Amino acid sequence: MSNKLIAITNQFRNGDKMTPTFIWDLDGTLLDSYEAILAGIQETYEQFGLPFDREEVRNFILRYSVKDLLVRDADKYGLDSHELNRVRATSLKEKNTQIPLMSGAREILDWTAEKGIQNFVYTHKSDNAFQVLEDLGVRQHFTEILTSDSGFARKPSPEALLFLIEKYGLDKENTYYIGDRMLDVETAVNAGIHSINLQIDGVEKNWKIVSLLGIKQILTDKYKEKQA
Repeated sequence: MSNKLIAITNQFRNGDKMTPTFIWDLDGTLLDSYEAILAGIQETYEQFGLPFDREEVRNFILRYSVKDLLVRDADKYGLDSHELNRVRATSLKEKNTQIPLMSGAREILDWTAEKGIQNFVYTHKSDNAFQVLEDLGVRQHFTEILTSDSGFARKPSPEALLFLIEKYGLDKENTYYIGDRMLDVETAVNAGIHSINLQIDGVEKNWKIVSLLGIKQILTDKYKEKQA
């Protein structure tokens, strides 16, 4: 471990004011769940006799959301989007036990526990997120988990993030929303906090990483800037 990384982790351990807070997205960020999500959508579309273009659907939900996809196609084919989503949710629930953690997720969560970094979740996933995290053995890492069933306006509204910031007295300058889509970056920006993202680059106050373990380097670099 480099001297700079030792220095910053000691700051975390001692409860320094620079200690960051992480708010996590789930699907595609902590959970390697897109294959299960796509399989659930495909089964649903087959049940309703709808065409399914896997690549187009994947690109759409990465840019927008599964809910937006179902609303779009329900309108297009004269169906009830709520019924489509009900069937899809049932299909996905059966696949929850097949969803693994993303590479590096367990290691980075264990690291945050060691360094006293507080973690939260804000996801468009429903309340089945609690069971998925429990089954994967990482539920204990999160102070609070907000889902699509929590009643907040959907991303990119910052409502859920601002709720956590106010409730827990979080410092915006040291709070990061970690995700994998432009929607997640926009949500962080709208909340006035930093973004770390597995896909998106070229946006102010956002850092792109290729692996969750890259989060350590981002914090090291930020610490260097503070000391300069």
